[in-house]
Amino acid sequence: MIVDLHNHTSLCNHAEGEIFEYVEKAIESGTKCFGFSDHAPMDFDPKYRMSFAQMPEYEKAVLEVKEKYKDKIEILLAYEVDYLKDHMDERVLNADVDYLIGSVHFIDEWGFDNPEFIGHYQHEDIDVIWQKYFNAIEEMAISGHFDIVGHLDLIKVFKFMPRKDINELAKNALLAIKKADMVIELNVAGYRKPVGEAYPSASLLKRAFELEIPITFSSDAHKPEQVSLFNDEIVKLARDAGYTECAFFRKRKREMISF
Repeated sequence: MIVDLHNHTSLCNHAEGEIFEYVEKAIESGTKCFGFSDHAPMDFDPKYRMSFAQMPEYEKAVLEVKEKYKDKIEILLAYEVDYLKDHMDERVLNADVDYLIGSVHFIDEWGFDNPEFIGHYQHEDIDVIWQKYFNAIEEMAISGHFDIVGHLDLIKVFKFMPRKDINELAKNALLAIKKADMVIELNVAGYRKPVGEAYPSASLLKRAFELEIPITFSSDAHKPEQVSLFNDEIVKLARDAGYTECAFFRKRKREMISF
């Protein structure tokens, strides 16, 4: 991937490998801009994220590899922030970073993408779940805190698909993303999950292109060997939708590069 903005470190407690291993795999893959956006701390679900006390350690580690590899690749510093009402923290939202990814991993505090809680699906109306998810994406965009929308249709992760038209369910979320001037990531992690396709789907991506919403690329790597996996597939997906440029950020300022 020419740009790869969503990647993790072992500080999130569910990723593996040394930070330099991710960087060296990105260099080997020909990446120009590689971003670390590990799970930001919050006072909820601490098992799967760094603590507030670890923020300086994380930022220092990323800035050290940024300097070490500056002649080979541009390293960017960011956080992936869970949009969850009453649980977001100014220490994260005001951090001195290149960008913030806003993601929805919880519906009413249910971690719907966590295999530990997959049984909860059998107790819910799938159409209602999907609409609640996209309502949260819409609220996240309206908040104005974030630069990139993380894995737009993550709710499909286990392939529990709605009966209703997905583009209709996501309509207001996409309009809010457009109004907020946010970027949508093309995230390859879905290829590694039961759904077996990227986030977002080709149909949602086509609608995003019609709305002139910019895109970026993300490995969402939790292991060094996942960096730039499915590069050819994700680039084809973007080009088939009509895109020829992708975004990256420096100090919260968006720039575009052709791919």
